[in-house]
Amino acid sequence: MTAPASVVAIIAAPLPAWKSPTPPPQASLQKRATTLIPDTCFSSTETFESYFSYNYPWGDTHNGAALMSEAQVSIIHNAYLQLESVYTGPQSDDSSLSYNSGTVYAKQQFTVEADGGLAPDFQANFVAPVAQGTWPAFWLTGVDSWPPEIDLAEWKGTGKISFNTFNTSSEVSALDVTYPSPTTAWRTILVELRAEADGSTVKASFYMDGTLVTTQYGANMVGAPFYLIIDYQMLGSSGSTGPTETTYFDVQYLSVVSYNP
Repeated sequence: MTAPASVVAIIAAPLPAWKSPTPPPQASLQKRATTLIPDTCFSSTETFESYFSYNYPWGDTHNGAALMSEAQVSIIHNAYLQLESVYTGPQSDDSSLSYNSGTVYAKQQFTVEADGGLAPDFQANFVAPVAQGTWPAFWLTGVDSWPPEIDLAEWKGTGKISFNTFNTSSEVSALDVTYPSPTTAWRTILVELRAEADGSTVKASFYMDGTLVTTQYGANMVGAPFYLIIDYQMLGSSGSTGPTETTYFDVQYLSVVSYNP
C-alpha cells in the first residue's frame, strides 16, 4: 500500500444484499484446481470466521489513521463482507488515530510453488470507496519479511485503482488506472500468480471485470509465504484529510483457488 493521493470523490452507502451481482468469471486455467477459500466464505459470520481473523496479523494499526476492531466488521445478509470506517477525531489513547475501521486477514498463508506446485488465483467483487482519505486494499504481504508485497487491488483516494508488486522498498512495479464509473457498482478483480521457469520469479496477471490490465513480476517470490489482507485503512497514502461521515468497503464472492499448471 503506497503513494499519497488528493482527489475527492463521493462515498456510497453499502449496496443491499438482495442485489447480488453475477458471480465473477471463472479463472483462465481450469485443470487440477484446489479450492483454498470458497466463494461462499461470506455466507455467514461462522463461515467467515472459519477462514479469516480480525485486524492485521501483527495487531490493530498499520501506516494510517484507523484503529481496527472486530466491531467494524460485518457479514451483511449472509451475502457479503462489509468493513465500516467511522470518524472519531483524534483518539485519547493515540492522537494520530482519528478513525475506527475494520481489517481482516486469511488464516491460511499462501505460497506460489515451483515445478507444478501451488499456483493461486485471488478473486473477489468489490464496492470500493475512492474519496480522498479512504484507503481500501486487497493485498498480499510477506510472512517472514517485507517485502515481498503484491497489491492485488488498492484504492488511494484518487478515483483510480492501483496494482503494485514490490521486489524491494525501492524496486516497485506500479500501475494506476481510472476506476470505472459508477464507483458504486460491483467490480471483479482477479489476480493469477504463476511461477516462472527460472524457479524464483512470480508472474502476476491482474484482471478487472474480465480484462487483463497489467502483468508484473516479483523476483525471489516463489516459495515465499504470504498473508492475504482485506484492509480498510484511512489517510496515510490516501491523503492527510478524509471523510467525517461513515464510509464502507464491501467485498463479495471472494475465492482463492490454486491450479497445478
